[in-house]
Amino acid sequence: MNFKIKEIKDKNIWESFLLKCGKKTFLQSWNWGEFQKKEGNKIWRLGIFENNKEFVSATLVVKIKAKRGTFLFVPHGPVLDKNAMGKPDIKYNILKTLLEELKKIAREESVNFIRISPILERNEENIKIFKDLGFREAPIHMHPELTWELDIAPSEEEILMKMRKTTRYLIRQAQKNPDIRIIRSPAFAKASASRQNIEDLKIFNEIYQETSERHHFVPFSLDYLKNQFSSFIDDQQILIFLGKYKDEFVSAGVFVFWQNIGFYHHGASLSKYNKIPISHLLQWEAIKEAKKRGCKSYNFWGIAPSDKKNHPWTGLTLFKMGFGGYKKELVKTQDFIISQKYWLNYFIEKIRKIKRNL
Repeated sequence: MNFKIKEIKDKNIWESFLLKCGKKTFLQSWNWGEFQKKEGNKIWRLGIFENNKEFVSATLVVKIKAKRGTFLFVPHGPVLDKNAMGKPDIKYNILKTLLEELKKIAREESVNFIRISPILERNEENIKIFKDLGFREAPIHMHPELTWELDIAPSEEEILMKMRKTTRYLIRQAQKNPDIRIIRSPAFAKASASRQNIEDLKIFNEIYQETSERHHFVPFSLDYLKNQFSSFIDDQQILIFLGKYKDEFVSAGVFVFWQNIGFYHHGASLSKYNKIPISHLLQWEAIKEAKKRGCKSYNFWGIAPSDKKNHPWTGLTLFKMGFGGYKKELVKTQDFIISQKYWLNYFIEKIRKIKRNL
């Protein structure tokens, strides 16, 4: 097998390849790369070609500068075509080719380590590939390694019937409640030209900040959220849903719709109305929106491991699972050490993980 790497600079080539791939998330999309550039991060879009002609793998690489160390990061990648996914030897050689290129970039960019959040299923075969290539398990994850997903190809009624009985009941109660309204942010206005989109994002952020205090996590800044929103809105791939109870906004979510998949990316709610099922109806409206856009699956994003009862996401996990669906486990985040400075980052992240009970 002869693999070559080329940097991809054409959006259509990148997105067309990804459209043919089965296992992927928007973290490898062209627009996620544009978002990273707005955040001031250097990126590379690497295509791996077999025999110098067949495009078999795509990898977005991001250079992350942090106080604890600088590293190259591959979010939910590399993405492999369906043929490569089923063949361990091809997977190994693609990842080996990618690693050699990443090591070159790492030397040029003076980074301390390479980190990959794989999009590969967690099984012995895939874990062995990373181990054989010299990777070690990272002390902390950057993006979900355990997700909850839902097949939304069936009819709305079929999806409802497969939900937990309580979830279905709460959605129907919310639909009957005249004090509950779900407001969808304008779908097709460009963020730069739409004051309404920015105002809706500010409303989301207010609820999100309260949620972060309640659940003890570090929230993203409003500028970060604006950059993310503006990177996807021109292609009509992102929406904000706001849940209103009487005259107050009490629930909100940011949703990404990309390549026939809907993603529940950010969510927030006020605790004082936790007995009012606004979030249940908001989530159902987002699922219906995904169906209207032709999505076949819906990704609720991260959930807590079943063996960690005190995990901070336990309550949110029960909420997500109530809509029906199935669990997907990905290979845990992997690190490849470039410099001994890596160990400072390792111990800081290890302590952070313990403090957050993750």
